[in-house]
Amino acid sequence: MKKFLLAIFIALPFMFMSCSSDDDAVDPDGGGDDFEGETKSFQLYSVADPSISGTATFMENEDNSTTVELELDGTPDGGMHPAHIHYNTAAEGGDIAVSFEPVDGSTGMSTTTFSTLDDGTSITYEEAINFDGYINVHISADDLGTLVAQGDIGQNELTGESKNYMLEERAIEGISGNIMFEERVNGEALATIMLDGTPDDGEHPAHIHMGSVVEAPGDIAFTFTPVNGATGMSKTNVAELNDGTAFLYNDILNYDGYVNVHLSADELGTLVAQNDIGGNELTGETKSYELDERAVEGISGTVMFEERMSGAALATIMIDNTPEDGMHPAHIHMGSFTEGPGDIAFTFNPVNGATGMSMTQVEMLDDDTEFGYEEVLNYDGYVNVHLSAEDLATVVAQGDIGANELTGESKAYQLGERAVEGISGSVIFEERMSGEALATIMLEGTPEDGMHPAHIHMGTAAEGGDIAFTFNPVNGATGMSMTHVGMLDDDTEFGYEDVLNYDGYVNVHLSADQLGVIVAQGDIGQNELTGESASYDLGSVDVDGIMGTAMFEERVNGETLVTIILDGTPDGGEHPAHIHVGSVEDAPGDIAISLNAVDGDTGMSMTNVSAFDGEDADMIDYNGLLEYNGYLNVHLNAEDLETLVAQGNVGSNS
Repeated sequence: MKKFLLAIFIALPFMFMSCSSDDDAVDPDGGGDDFEGETKSFQLYSVADPSISGTATFMENEDNSTTVELELDGTPDGGMHPAHIHYNTAAEGGDIAVSFEPVDGSTGMSTTTFSTLDDGTSITYEEAINFDGYINVHISADDLGTLVAQGDIGQNELTGESKNYMLEERAIEGISGNIMFEERVNGEALATIMLDGTPDDGEHPAHIHMGSVVEAPGDIAFTFTPVNGATGMSKTNVAELNDGTAFLYNDILNYDGYVNVHLSADELGTLVAQNDIGGNELTGETKSYELDERAVEGISGTVMFEERMSGAALATIMIDNTPEDGMHPAHIHMGSFTEGPGDIAFTFNPVNGATGMSMTQVEMLDDDTEFGYEEVLNYDGYVNVHLSAEDLATVVAQGDIGANELTGESKAYQLGERAVEGISGSVIFEERMSGEALATIMLEGTPEDGMHPAHIHMGTAAEGGDIAFTFNPVNGATGMSMTHVGMLDDDTEFGYEDVLNYDGYVNVHLSADQLGVIVAQGDIGQNELTGESASYDLGSVDVDGIMGTAMFEERVNGETLVTIILDGTPDGGEHPAHIHVGSVEDAPGDIAISLNAVDGDTGMSMTNVSAFDGEDADMIDYNGLLEYNGYLNVHLNAEDLETLVAQGNVGSNS
């Protein structure tokens, strides 16, 4: 039955709108004179018998008196139903102000004309339709306590505007419902609590408290009429707080408060239903961030921020696998976790190990700076969940939030093996919401006890260059390094898009004491290779057994990586190399482009090519090299350029 009443209750504001009318009144005397007065109708709702309801129509007379016509449907034949206007609202109750002619059950009608209240106070039509009152229709003169219809009138009439808040189950399983605030013409409100599952013999005190549920307990601000357990209902007029402060419908919609319904007056500590209202209502906008496992295996989860109508937020941390007897402090720290440790900016309620949950009101940082939902989404911070208050150094879950959140855009570059066999990997740059980046280096083959410095250098790996950006060292045990990327070492802005366009390369070194030993290396940004390449054979010339290839690889910026790989070069040798004008058949041609010398130990040479030799020489890109009329010479040494160890046509001559 309560569920049926709840459904009807929620639907009422949509089913019944005010029956007010500006239609001209009919002359009640039927005299046919020229006077045409105003009319105003109010709805009379069923009370004891759901089949009885109707309207009260107020009609203006020429002498400024008022005729009220009551018209009810569903009244039993033969009955006579006393009716009155009472002072105040139906929710408050009040003495009789005007007595009507009884409603005839056979017709459902009653007509009464009056110009004074029962106490003799005069009342005009305008005063009557704006009266602070309500109408009761009773079952009989012998049973005035049983109401068959009732409705607020005048300034207490409902405008049709309403706001509904759910009241969620708390300590007693099965008790939940909602509270609806309906606006009155005078700006006050009718508050109706409707609960399902209340015991028939219960009386449940209910209040509005200050603050939000997660900040509870807050002081009582407003007291409702107790909820009747038999009906699950409570109706209260809302006009002022308990301290006398005005508290109207529009104030409710913005109030920093929540509603508690208690088990009984003797057990106020037991809540049966509860929820936030007003400014604390959730808008439906949410943002979740992952909290990844850190020091304790298996503990991870999320933090969700939900926007409130006030602009503040509800933060809910949900962690899996926390020990049942634990209490886990949690904070928002400044900066990203890769820059940490950053100072604590905001303190959450601790995570309860038994539930893995924490709920916290978010509206100010610990230093009282405003910090609502929108500020969270743009904050330069991260969340730490700690093992315990005594062991804050042990972080069990962690994740970036706000401006440090990753967008999903990323770029990976290969870091090839260099001086130490078996060490290679990649560096991945992930874009943050702020436009900055998270750089993660992942290497295989690093010794467990090593710490490997890493940097972005200016230029290409083939050219070499100064350090531009310093990463956190790679941990040999994990092969990993994570670094926040926001500025170069000289404080120049350097975000994700800057990385993708940077003229640079990455070096990972063996150790801080052996920076000269490169264990992994790779070009990044504009120096990345596109995958387009051309290979040319370099045949043996004056020294038997030395031969190989020259590979031209296109870079993103259009320049070219030229890699010479020769077999048979003597250890310790340095073999100058050049691209010459013309073909092998036309040799000797002038030197057009000087390449880095081939290392005899490795048989390799790598050169970035972007222009011909000379300070003011013309530029040449990858496509230009493929069309160039040239050939490539590798010489025995700088002192014996006449002796060629390898040679081959390139470009258009291949």
